[in-house]
Amino acid sequence: MAPLTLTLLRHGRSRADDEKVHEGRYDSPLTDVGEQQAVKLAAYWQAHSPGFERVVCSSLVRARRTAEIIGQALGLEVTPDEAWREFDNGPVAGLPYAEAKGRYPQPAFRHRFEAFTKDGGESYAATSRRVNGALEALVQSSSTNVLVVAHGGCLNVALRDLLQVPVQTSFAFGDTGFAEVVVSRQSDQVRLLGVNRTPQLSEG
Repeated sequence: MAPLTLTLLRHGRSRADDEKVHEGRYDSPLTDVGEQQAVKLAAYWQAHSPGFERVVCSSLVRARRTAEIIGQALGLEVTPDEAWREFDNGPVAGLPYAEAKGRYPQPAFRHRFEAFTKDGGESYAATSRRVNGALEALVQSSSTNVLVVAHGGCLNVALRDLLQVPVQTSFAFGDTGFAEVVVSRQSDQVRLLGVNRTPQLSEG
């Protein structure tokens, strides 16, 4: 069976970036800059077709809108999937950084089964289970080339789980930066082709 090529794309710049508040489940829309970032990447992929068969995205508006811009340019339907939403940061979502630090200081160590805050939020293990379910569905599908548009946190979880690297491993995802991986369906081999790619920025 043919391998699965996954392109894992982080959304464009969102309003929360300018508001300097915690994002996570805060459903912040794209800024004008974020919209243009998505348009630029869409134009790049129109000129250099990646051969996507499907576009799957988080149901949060910043990722969904990024996916819609790209899907429309490439003539592909976009399928929102709540499993690709950013990790649930509970009451921290939408809080200014300083306020969040005072009300919910981050511990030096948080167990993978511990909620994000004392007042709720997702554990790392819960995020991992959710994202793994989404990955499993894609690997079990008949698709061979899929674009996933989501968020830096959950895309990090996806890469760690695919590559089987420690939780402490971090992968950079800038605005409309993407990673590419090839997942074998006949062995446990996973090839990482690149992280935080932004070829569209070198075009004109």
